[in-house]
Amino acid sequence: MEIWINPACSKCRSALSVLDAEGAQYTVRRYLDDPPTAAELTALLDRLALEPWDITRLGEPVAEELGLTAWGRDGSTRERWIEALTRHPVLIQRPIITADDGTAVVARSEDVVRSVLPSSSST
Repeated sequence: MEIWINPACSKCRSALSVLDAEGAQYTVRRYLDDPPTAAELTALLDRLALEPWDITRLGEPVAEELGLTAWGRDGSTRERWIEALTRHPVLIQRPIITADDGTAVVARSEDVVRSVLPSSSST
């Protein structure tokens, strides 16, 4: 299992605390320091069953600078969104957990974090 985090984010720290308390085995990816490639982000979106605009933090200053709220949200603009997220990883919602079973979640609550834990690790 891998968790994409921003260490300054309280929800990321909370997710890490849950994983630690449950004894989960995981690796940490500080995605601001190690941004995903377009291929990695596309694969992640497939695992999440979401579109890039679904995991975009529109409240970030760079989102306003780019005018993201005015961008189209369909197949013709998908690659443009992915490029924006790879160039500006601060726009990516967090934390994101990719589980060993192939699932992935935007883990903004403890229940969602627990939902991807193997049965043997959960309480």
